[in-house]
Amino acid sequence: MKAVVKTKKGYDNVELLDIDEPQVYGDRVKIKVAYSGICGSDIHTFKGEYANSKVPVALGHEFSGIVVDVGPEVKNIKVGDRVTSETTFETCEHCIYCATKDYNLCPERKGIGTQVNGSFAEFVLSREESVHVLPENVSLLSAALTEPLACCVHAALEKSTIEKDDVVLIIGPGPMGLLLAQVVKSQGATVIMTGVSKDKDRLEFARNMGVDRTVDVSSEDLKEVIDSMTDGYGVDKGFDCSGFMPAVNDALPLLKKKATFVQVGIFAKKFNEMDQESIIQREINYVGSRSQKPSAWVKSIELLKEEKVNPEILVTKIVGLGGFHEAIDDLINGREIKIAVDSSKID
Repeated sequence: MKAVVKTKKGYDNVELLDIDEPQVYGDRVKIKVAYSGICGSDIHTFKGEYANSKVPVALGHEFSGIVVDVGPEVKNIKVGDRVTSETTFETCEHCIYCATKDYNLCPERKGIGTQVNGSFAEFVLSREESVHVLPENVSLLSAALTEPLACCVHAALEKSTIEKDDVVLIIGPGPMGLLLAQVVKSQGATVIMTGVSKDKDRLEFARNMGVDRTVDVSSEDLKEVIDSMTDGYGVDKGFDCSGFMPAVNDALPLLKKKATFVQVGIFAKKFNEMDQESIIQREINYVGSRSQKPSAWVKSIELLKEEKVNPEILVTKIVGLGGFHEAIDDLINGREIKIAVDSSKID
């Protein structure tokens, strides 16, 4: 079968190759891939910046498709099911995190598209526990973005809570910020989203999507906006989807005292100077949110079924398997918001 493979570490080293088609065993489910979303981590892997990838490996971990075969231990998933899948392929099954299904924290976890072959391919293998059958009203294109949606659900509804009267600040109008805004709006809250001048089109996209207020911090005073919308108290919740430390430091003193701030974006550096004074003096709960877990997938699929979120609208371009390099170039240069790979096409 055709697959987009990271052949060795370093910049690029990504090729469209013929590799062996996966075969089922045990509790494994074979899926004919429909669509795969290109994630920010795929860009980091392309650049050689993501240390967790095993090579060679077929990339891709945000996907949907149709089940074409199941292993002898599979009980509930059947051939013909329209599905999406969690990225967890294997865990140790005995640590305290596996016991609570916090698979995102298992130290021996193996992920699809990083440690085992992923979904930028004609077929992909997953374990039954990770596979979710789609509601009839959920498109395969939207379903392909369930993984980033689940990351946002984990951040907003598991590592935090959203009340309908909350005013919520989201830093960064990238795909994660825009998905997170949909999750927050699904709970009835008010959303303020920030960006900079180069994000003009994305901020407009956010407004058209239903974000209550967008702020170009290059030309507007974020403090004035937040004070006017919160009677000077500050926002109830904050989420950083930019991984840009100066933006986080600008936001921390604008949170309401006792507010929660969730770190979703990954910083370029491991160690950064942070406005810890604001965290202490305002008694801010600063929370890390890593990836997603099974419970977030269940909630995400509920939101999709209830049509409270629509990930599909973020997809601004679709390419075939052979268009991966073109897509990466578009994303690196900010020409598209989200690109999906159609595995039924090569070009």
